[in-house]
Amino acid sequence: MNDTAATGSSDRQRQLAANLAQVEERIAAACRDAGRDRADVTLIVVTKTYPASDVRLLSGLGVRQVAENRDQEAGAKAAETADLPLNWHFVGQLQTNKARSVVRYADHVHSVDRSRLVGALSHAATAEGRRLGCLVQVALDAESGTQGERGGVAPDGVEALADAIAAAEGLRLDGLMTVAPLAGRYAGQPRAAFDRLMEISSRLREAHPAANMVSAGMSQDLEEAVAAGATHVRVGTAVLGVRARLR
Repeated sequence: MNDTAATGSSDRQRQLAANLAQVEERIAAACRDAGRDRADVTLIVVTKTYPASDVRLLSGLGVRQVAENRDQEAGAKAAETADLPLNWHFVGQLQTNKARSVVRYADHVHSVDRSRLVGALSHAATAEGRRLGCLVQVALDAESGTQGERGGVAPDGVEALADAIAAAEGLRLDGLMTVAPLAGRYAGQPRAAFDRLMEISSRLREAHPAANMVSAGMSQDLEEAVAAGATHVRVGTAVLGVRARLR
């Protein structure tokens, strides 16, 4: 590495460290306000559109949970950083024909929202000899029998989909995920949306006690998610910076 590259890497590491410290303080403050233990909330850093070099720097800063939302980008980064002690989370909408690829590197898929995807992931995980953690993506902007604008199953479809995951070979039902909706009754009300998700989670755990993972909250609304009871927050921009607009 030449001096210019080394300086750039060092500058980037300092920037990421400062951003991580700010996010950590936000999470810690939210936990204090909610009367929760900081250890009960896991930070997942969403690295989409940023290079594998940033993933490597984040690992050096102690980050262990990273997420991507596009298989092609995720697979390449996971391969390039295979020597690092990372857990990979897939958080984007997932086509069934990408299941086999995603299963090769992901430890958790947060966006399971239909039975066909359950079948595809189960088949792929079994073929790879893996056990994949799955979360049902709940669309709080969806009516019964429909999907949300950004994927996800309507609340009344959660139970059946969760049962299908729990019964599927190679899969493990870990819990629920949502994104604060941009439309519908919860638009602009992330705390109300996350409270609703916690209600659904409570009912789910009556049948599946181990499915206690609640993935909610991003850079702009992590405090509301922590206040509601989220166990995992997915933060990208606040750690890595504002992304260039995708073409």
